[in-house]
Parts: sequence; C-alpha cells; structure tokens
Amino acid sequence: MNNINSHHCNLNIRYDLPDELWDKVSELYERMPGWMGYNSGIPHWFGTEEDEVFIEASVEPSGLSFYAQMNNDDWMSWIETFKLEASKILGYDVGEPEDGYM
Repeated sequence: MNNINSHHCNLNIRYDLPDELWDKVSELYERMPGWMGYNSGIPHWFGTEEDEVFIEASVEPSGLSFYAQMNNDDWMSWIETFKLEASKILGYDVGEPEDGYM
C-alpha cells in the first residue's frame, strides 16, 4: 500500500543569500531526483499540486520552505539528500531551524 502524506520542511537557507549562492541552490534543484522544472516560478519535483505526488519549494522570510505530498520513506530520503547536498555547496550545515540549525 502506497500511503501518500503531506510534508512540510523549512530550511535555514535564507532569502537574503547572495545571488551566487542562490545560483548554486538553483543548480542543486535541477540535480535532485524528480526535477520537473518551474511552474509559475515555483520549482517542482515529481509533479505539481494537481498530481498525487509532488514536491514544491518557495523562498520565505523564514527560509527555504518545501511542501510535499508523497510517502514518508521517499520524502525522508529526498529531503535528507537535499540537506546534505545543500550543506556541501553552501559551506554550512543545512537543516531546520527548529532543530537548532541557524
């Protein structure tokens, strides 16, 4: 049985990063599994809101925010890969502020 759940994650990737770092984040978007491209300026993976399974991201004052609909295991694998790769390209530990990542 494929249990689809909603997931949300806010990362400590701030909206005010220099453009050269945002360029690196954009390149990471494209390397992540399921990359679909931008829909109305919003990056999507696996599908869009109209699909059963999707991930989307938005830049918020609190950081880079992800919203997803997918099974738990696939989500955890995907977001952990994103955090690891983002940490490498940005030069600091990427994670959720509520878990102590600043």
